[in-house]
Parts: sequence; structure tokens; C-alpha cells
Amino acid sequence: AKTKLYEYALRQWFIREYPNFSPIESRVKVEIIAYFSIPKSTSKKKEAEMMKNFISPTKKPDIDNITKIVLDAMNKFAFKDDTQVVILQVEKKYSDIPKIYVKVEEI
Repeated sequence: AKTKLYEYALRQWFIREYPNFSPIESRVKVEIIAYFSIPKSTSKKKEAEMMKNFISPTKKPDIDNITKIVLDAMNKFAFKDDTQVVILQVEKKYSDIPKIYVKVEEI
């Protein structure tokens, strides 16, 4: 249920930001960066290392689950089908604000 809700929210954001977008019909490159909040108990030194990307999140969700949610959400909206994705880059980072960055481009 949480997954479907997240997919729906991502899809709604996409529709709101790109209301007249026609799904890409050719090959697609997707870049995903999932930003996670820094745990409250983190020392200032470790926090600085996290913000410089010297320490990455090694917690759930797994990177393949992040990928699946994003690609499923973008199906029929950013591209006709996720089988069109031929280049995929996915990363997990820390940030002050948890968020997800998704870049979809036709190649």
C-alpha cells in the first residue's frame, strides 16, 4: 500500500510539473538520486562527511526497490514503458531534506 501511494504521489508531481508532456517513445536514460535525512544522533563530524558524500546511506530501502518504484511511477507518463530504459544511474545520498531527484531523457 505504501509503495502504491508513493508511486501515485510521484506520478501526480510529474503531471503537475509537466502537464503537456507526451511520453517518450524511443530509448530513455534515467538518473535517480534518493536523498535521505541524516539521523538525529549523528555527530557533527560524521554529518559533515555525509553532506560531502563521503558516507552514503546503507539502510533500507534497497536501491533496486527505489528504482522499481520510480520506473513504475513514470510508466505511461514520462515514457511509454520502462523497457525503453537502456541507461540507468541510481544513487543514495544524505541531505538536510529527504527528497528524490529524477531525470528522464530521450537518447
